[in-house]
Amino acid sequence: MKIWVDADACPAVVRDMLFKASRRTGVALTMVANQPVKVPADPQISALQVSSGFDVADDAIVERAEPGDLVITADIPLAAEVIEKGALALNPRGELYTTETILSRLNMRDFMDTMRSSGIQSGGPAAYGQREKQAFANQLDRLLARRPQG
Repeated sequence: MKIWVDADACPAVVRDMLFKASRRTGVALTMVANQPVKVPADPQISALQVSSGFDVADDAIVERAEPGDLVITADIPLAAEVIEKGALALNPRGELYTTETILSRLNMRDFMDTMRSSGIQSGGPAAYGQREKQAFANQLDRLLARRPQG
């Protein structure tokens, strides 16, 4: 298992949890972004800077993710693509996207895009707080604990 992070919009607190988890478990972690991302000096942790552009970081993750890898993203289309490849997708709020749930999430995303483009204000996501942080930490621990060893 490798962990790929859609790092452009990843909350700092989630990054810190991922760095600690990578060090603790030895699982390779790559932060993918179109801007420089500071990572700790650790052989298991790296940053991949891609060129600027729409979905360039997402495309780099999809290209590299393999079955059994874990992708951290709030981007629903990216999650759908990596799930199709057999990877796991977890959002920074602790929601594990699955083949069963991703289609409804894509449909809701498209519906909300349509609403926003017609001028209806929908607001953004709720603030990231202790509940979301704990949900992410718990889900990450569960996924790392059940990964194949060796």
